[in-house]
Amino acid sequence: MSTDRITYNPAGVLLPEHGLAADALASFAPQLEAAREEVLADAKLWASGGSPPEEKEPLDAGFHEMPERLLAEYREQGSSSEVGRILATADRLTSVVDRVVVLGIGGSYMGARALMEACCHSYHNELPRTARNNRPRISFEGNNVDNDAVQGLLDLLGRGNVAKSVEDRWGIVVISKSGGTLETAAAFRILLRQLQESCANDSTQVADLVVPVTGTSGKLFDLAADLGCKEVYPVPDGVGGRFSILSAVGLLPAAVMGLDIVQLLEGAVAMNDHFRSQPVGDNVVLDYTGVSHLMETQRGCDVRLLSTWGKKLESVGMWYDQLLSESLGKQQQGAMPLTIVNTRDLHSRGQQHQEGKRDKLITNVTIGSCEREPLAIGTNSQDHDELNCLAEKTLPDVLRAATQGTNQAYRDDNRPTADLHLPQLNEHTLGQLFQMLMLATVVEGRLIGINPYGQPGVEAYKKNMNAILRG
Repeated sequence: MSTDRITYNPAGVLLPEHGLAADALASFAPQLEAAREEVLADAKLWASGGSPPEEKEPLDAGFHEMPERLLAEYREQGSSSEVGRILATADRLTSVVDRVVVLGIGGSYMGARALMEACCHSYHNELPRTARNNRPRISFEGNNVDNDAVQGLLDLLGRGNVAKSVEDRWGIVVISKSGGTLETAAAFRILLRQLQESCANDSTQVADLVVPVTGTSGKLFDLAADLGCKEVYPVPDGVGGRFSILSAVGLLPAAVMGLDIVQLLEGAVAMNDHFRSQPVGDNVVLDYTGVSHLMETQRGCDVRLLSTWGKKLESVGMWYDQLLSESLGKQQQGAMPLTIVNTRDLHSRGQQHQEGKRDKLITNVTIGSCEREPLAIGTNSQDHDELNCLAEKTLPDVLRAATQGTNQAYRDDNRPTADLHLPQLNEHTLGQLFQMLMLATVVEGRLIGINPYGQPGVEAYKKNMNAILRG
């Protein structure tokens, strides 16, 4: 098992001329440790089946120790465990289809997309099947109500064509706890109709090619039963959508992609151990929470920029945007999260970050090493671009110089920054990162007296939309 751990460096924000006093985090340690104890107590209460006090309803703390539970079950029960069955389903789908359409919205979509972009080949869907290790192409829908986008997907899947080979065949993983979320339900109805046509209305084949991830009751559960789906995976009780990435919600799509979901869970367990045992100053969860909170309350930095360096972490940032917004954006509180990708966004937003309002904390997310061999710029006999002097420099060298140069410019203008560093980008470090950000979010919620679970504001638009459509 990999022991690489993500690290957090708040040195930039602890420079007193533009951030916090050097002892600010240490002085805030008692409040952070109290919030940690509350989060740990929440997890214990939930696991025991006890009733939380009214002010803590809902208490969806089931995400916290879920990685330990899933791994323990896998080690004890093997192929009959949930993880074992997920791996078997992924292998079965891989053997019979060349594309899987993942239907879901919010936490039922963003985690799977983040895993794909971070860990799969950057052009996974464009590669021939053998170059994908025979893993299916992955498409995402049910996360919007864009008519032309759905029509385009239907074109891609082959309207009216009966699949005659693995290369033509496709399947659906549909993710919705209740089955009542309109965007996902509408997409599923439309795509199910085309899947039935693709299978020549063979109900047995359709049932094999649809794998729901849903609650133990509800509209999607009932529909899965009517379809005869043999494999149905749970959205676990006590785990809200935005905290569900390490459940079947994220694990099943990840396994279909060929990712190592055991390593993903082991990374989360490592972060849980770190969170429970390490003090402020050495605890990435508490330090990140403390610095972010203090910069907001003491310096007015209520915009948190997650500045990812390289393309592969953009969807991780979008997943985090939802996590922070839905968890803490309540009672007129909560910082505004934004994700940027550099160096791309230095040419669009960089001016505003460098000379705009001083309301931002920029957290750089960097990766220690590339998966592939570094590409050198190389020589050219004409040298019109005058890059021969940099011929030996590689693209990672350029990215490193851009990172250092950008942050030096921020320091020179007293712009606060911090750093989250992943030694490698793989399933283990991503498991750590996802768990770290979820824990930090609930710690901050307890710290500021906000229940980080539930999303009452989101329900308002759903209610109005349904009333308009059905009125």
